[in-house]
Amino acid sequence: MSKLATASINSFASTETRTDVPPDDPIFEIPSSEIQLVLKEAADLFNQAAELVRDAGILRGRELARMFTKASDSLKTTRSPTEKLMLVFAYIKQLLVRIRDALKTRLQEGGKVVQVCSKIMARAVQIVDYIKTITQDDPKRKEIALDSQQARILFSGASKEKVSRKETIRAMRRAEALWPALKCGHRPHDGRQTTRLIASVEELQDSPSIDYRDLWQRSDRCVSLRI
Repeated sequence: MSKLATASINSFASTETRTDVPPDDPIFEIPSSEIQLVLKEAADLFNQAAELVRDAGILRGRELARMFTKASDSLKTTRSPTEKLMLVFAYIKQLLVRIRDALKTRLQEGGKVVQVCSKIMARAVQIVDYIKTITQDDPKRKEIALDSQQARILFSGASKEKVSRKETIRAMRRAEALWPALKCGHRPHDGRQTTRLIASVEELQDSPSIDYRDLWQRSDRCVSLRI
C-alpha cells in the first residue's frame, strides 16, 4: 500500500485569542520544534502499529486505506498541536483494539495463527537465513558484515529482481529488529554513507526462531502516516 497520509503541523494555532481556556489555567509554553518531535514520535508509533496489523492480516487493502485516509484528513483540518496529538493516539487505540479482538478470536477458534508477511519482512528473514548460513559454514569467522549492495545481490537471486536501495535498507533495519545482535549503520569513512549490518559472531549464537511454515509473502506495498 502506498503512503496514504500527510499532514502539516507548520501552523499550530490561530492568532485569535482563545476563549475556551479558563483565566486561572496556567499556561505552559513549549517550542514548536519540540511539539513537532512529539508528534513525529506519535506518528512513528502509529505506523508501527499499522504495519503490525497489516503483517498479521488483521487489516488489509481498502479497510486499512480508509483508516489512513480518515486519519490524514483529520490531521490536515486540525490546527491545534494538542488535538493533532490526541487524534494520533485515538487512531493508535483503534489499532490496539483490532489487535486485541483478533487475538481473542484466534484463541477462541483454537486454530493456528497464520502470519502474513510483507516483502520487507520476507527479505529481512532472507538476510537472517543468509547470516545464519555464513556463521555455520565458517565457524572461525570473528565478525559478520553485510552492506546494502551485497543485500541487493542477495535479494535478486535467480529471478534478477531489481530491489531499490530504499527497500533494501528497510529490510536490513527489519532484520536488525528480528535479530538484535545485528547492528545497522553506515560504513565508517564512507562518503556515500553505505548502510551495512555488522555483528560479532560470538553475539550471534542466539539466533531468532521463525516459523517458516506459516510465513508467506503477501505484498510489497507499505503503509505510513506522516506528520
